Amino acid sequence: MKIRELIKQTTLDFEAGGRLSPRLDAEILLAYCLKKERLYLYTNPDTSLADREVKRFLQLALRRRQGEPVAYIIGRKDFWSALFEVSPQVLIPRPETEILVEECLKVYAVPDAGHPGILELGTGSGAIAVTLSMELENARLVATDISPEAVAVARRNARRYGVENRIAFLTGNLFDPLSGKFDMIVSNPPYISEGEFETLPVDIRVYEPQLALIAGADGMVFHRKIISQSVDYLKAGGWLLLEIGSGQKEGIEALLHGAGSFEEIRFRRDYAGFNRVAVARKKKHSYG
Repeated sequence: MKIRELIKQTTLDFEAGGRLSPRLDAEILLAYCLKKERLYLYTNPDTSLADREVKRFLQLALRRRQGEPVAYIIGRKDFWSALFEVSPQVLIPRPETEILVEECLKVYAVPDAGHPGILELGTGSGAIAVTLSMELENARLVATDISPEAVAVARRNARRYGVENRIAFLTGNLFDPLSGKFDMIVSNPPYISEGEFETLPVDIRVYEPQLALIAGADGMVFHRKIISQSVDYLKAGGWLLLEIGSGQKEGIEALLHGAGSFEEIRFRRDYAGFNRVAVARKKKHSYG
């Protein structure tokens, strides 16, 4: 069978199964199977594949038809300008989380940024911490996660990009393994409500770790904890940046104002128009 034919047939199969990006999924899986870049598929559409190559590809395609995310099948996912290892123990990095990274970098896009101490809570694959470490060479990072398996994945990603010596990875729930104060705290915590979780596509609901997704009845359990506890771990004038779910802006804004320790509170929309990132600064006259 030729590359062109296999992609066309698989795209139709994925479409029938309700996959959201059927052709892209087919191309990524075939390129992975052939150990080639996707460009190879476009420049060699009439290349005939060996039976063993077709058989292996069809095995991968079956997993995708059953709902398994492409990122878990191939074990990696693009984020920012890098390729990160992922596994079913970590949440798959999303494009909208790049907006969270952008907002972090805006804070330190000044000549006198110095050597900021940055804490990431719930690092998962380490995509945020590793990206910030690559972009801010003078930064000192600490990243925590409750899952030892996730921390292991994050460490491998840091090693892959040569920043493992600039990030301290700690296993523990949110602030539990920490001491000291930071210039910035950043987190993409779970923010799916229990009710919303039941409506998610099978790709997410069945295959991605529930621990990294579900956050109580309103999806803000972890935001409450982080906002209230971050006051003790932020330096005066330090920044708190959180990814949030759609429809949570008013609730998060109320929590930040209610804490009494934050100012310069603002929100950044994602490219779909939803408020996606909350940014707040600890008051410079705050104590503690």
